[in-house]
Amino acid sequence: MALPANFLDELRARTPIAGVIGRSVKLTRAGRDIKGCCPFHGEKTPSFYVYDDHYHCFGCGEHGDVITFVMKTTGAGFMEAVESLSAEAGLEVPKASPQAAQAEQRRAGISEVLAAAGKVYQRFLHEPQGKPALDYLRGRGLTDAAIRRFGLGWSGEGRGVLAAALRGENIKPEQLIEAGLMKQGEHGPVDMYFSRVMFPITDRRGSVISFGGRIMGDGQPKYVNGPETAVFSKRRALYGLNLAREAVRKGAALIVAEGYMDVIALAQAGFAGAVAPLGTALTEEHLAEIWRLSPEPVICFDGDAAGRRAALKTADMALGALGADKSLRFLNLPEKDDPDSLIRREGAAAFKARLESAKPISAALYDMLAEGGARTTPEARAAFRQRLIEVAGRIPDKNLAGEYRAMLLDRFFAERRAGKPGAPKKPAAFVRDAAPPDAAGAQEKRARLMLAVLLAYPALIPDVEEAFARVRLPPACERLREALGSYAAQAKSLDTESLFTHLSHLGLAGEARLIAADAAGDFRLAPDASLSQVAEIWWSWYILMDFSIEMLRAQRDEQERFWKANQDDAGAWSRLIKYNELLRQAMAGEYGAADT
Repeated sequence: MALPANFLDELRARTPIAGVIGRSVKLTRAGRDIKGCCPFHGEKTPSFYVYDDHYHCFGCGEHGDVITFVMKTTGAGFMEAVESLSAEAGLEVPKASPQAAQAEQRRAGISEVLAAAGKVYQRFLHEPQGKPALDYLRGRGLTDAAIRRFGLGWSGEGRGVLAAALRGENIKPEQLIEAGLMKQGEHGPVDMYFSRVMFPITDRRGSVISFGGRIMGDGQPKYVNGPETAVFSKRRALYGLNLAREAVRKGAALIVAEGYMDVIALAQAGFAGAVAPLGTALTEEHLAEIWRLSPEPVICFDGDAAGRRAALKTADMALGALGADKSLRFLNLPEKDDPDSLIRREGAAAFKARLESAKPISAALYDMLAEGGARTTPEARAAFRQRLIEVAGRIPDKNLAGEYRAMLLDRFFAERRAGKPGAPKKPAAFVRDAAPPDAAGAQEKRARLMLAVLLAYPALIPDVEEAFARVRLPPACERLREALGSYAAQAKSLDTESLFTHLSHLGLAGEARLIAADAAGDFRLAPDASLSQVAEIWWSWYILMDFSIEMLRAQRDEQERFWKANQDDAGAWSRLIKYNELLRQAMAGEYGAADT
């Protein structure tokens, strides 16, 4: 049976072709390209390239989509390959039925109507009636070439003008309603678009699936987007996608802007890999689509408050899908600018410079979370730190989540230090005269021991809080660590009695006692141990944790930069000495630290 085209498009969209091919072919990323040795002919130098929706071997000429690949590599027939991929994608293969055939015929009919309407709108734009619209577009800086490339048009002004223009093609008002071009009014069908510049919306193959219309004056609504139809879904469609795909394959950056005019202005200025959502915030479906084209697209929303909120919402949504090959960059625009206005004011070269300086999400996230929130009280700082921890915890890749947690907390503590000069002086260096327990690489056990020491010696918390935030704890201990931080930020004196009172109020005292009792079976401090001796032992465990030499070096360098900027801060000098000693010990192999 012939399967509906929209089902096959959905199947391909839900099935990352690189993932399927990567099961049997070793693929590597080289810049924007993904390549490997062709499975269809013997070769030692990779000439087999995988793109967002197809593969091509420049050695033997084999090419096709994900369905073709499964058929050719497994010997499966078309339906067998489709059924196998559909099961993985969670899709149900449509059954042959008169209703299915009718639905497919209906979709095909809608596509034909939309294509015919697009031609009519373009014709209207270049007739005398469309002169004001054409002048408006040219006045916005669009060239005739850009107007043609994006298929812009004019809706006309008279009642029923589109229906009248298409009557000769035997297209009826009922079909126009079904295609989202008219709607049912009290006295019969009325036009969806009236006195508007028309922007055709296409799918990834370039077929028209809907339209957006912009009013030329100051009326409202400024934009009217087509309704949901059998061929159009706002949650999935992106304006400019078909043209951007081609540009990104040739090396252009993928830029996600807010509106139609931004996309066209960017493309006209030489940034042809631009797309935009359709009157809605980016969705998970949009992210999946843009990640198919580029592992690190640039989010470039307007510089106003609404644009910044949309950027934060996008970053927040993306966290749940971040991975080694899925990230984002963010380009912050001046307060009153969008890409269109910025390019017209500053030019393409200036925008290119801004684009190259777009921040990775790892750097932009903290700024977006911190915006507008005063953190002048212990409670506000504790709440903000908790939010940073929760944000990092949403990343599914635990290793990546740990890196984000460390990065966000590094900035948090650096910010807090900058606001608290002249902190109490800490011990200058740590000399090893007490051996750490023989944990044989048991990271979790060491982490629990470190927590137990802080429960017994809460006066140590301010000295080690920043470092302890980087330690990966068992999930059951996370709440205790957070409770220690909030206690240290608020308590007037740091002692075990007041700490356990605080923990009792949080319902965590019982868990803390279990941690302490469990640790006592593995390691016992001398009753007369001084706080400095306890600190020596705590830090010796710290450098045994799974931190690399490079991470310790980065922490040391950060401390050095901070001290140079705050040379009157005794605490900054003490921390620099501490990290120098930790780095020296790790590089020397003391305490078993590995140079990874």
